[in-house]
Amino acid sequence: LVQLLLKSSQDKRFVCEAAERALISMTTWISPISLLPKLQPYLKNKNPRIRAKASMCFSRSVPRLGAEGIKTYGIDKLIQVAASQLSDQLPESREAARALLLELQNVYEKFHDIMPATVNEHPEVGSWESFCQSKLSPLSAQAVLRVTSIAREGLVS
Repeated sequence: LVQLLLKSSQDKRFVCEAAERALISMTTWISPISLLPKLQPYLKNKNPRIRAKASMCFSRSVPRLGAEGIKTYGIDKLIQVAASQLSDQLPESREAARALLLELQNVYEKFHDIMPATVNEHPEVGSWESFCQSKLSPLSAQAVLRVTSIAREGLVS
């Protein structure tokens, strides 16, 4: 896995393209439940290119879990992973984190639309904002909320 991540970020175009195709196939055919734990250590790799490619694979794999799978895997774990990638030095990592956060927000809101009675009784419990603030550091929560609210405003306009 580390070799694929490394080769997909090389300067040699044909090597890079072949490794990139292999990574896309991997995220398409390998179950996200088994792939995500294997990718997680590479999200903290000292090589920023490996982190970026791992982040992109991670972001492509999470939606394949589906809403129930994301809930089972742990939306709180996933939001922490995405928040940590949001401040990475490479734009590919940050963009993958943004995509992942939007997916997580959609899933979170979908589950809270199903339970309107709970939300009406305690609206502060059900909001995306309070969820982020309860699971992340104040700085990370602020960054996540900025990213997801900008994307929401873009969809509304």
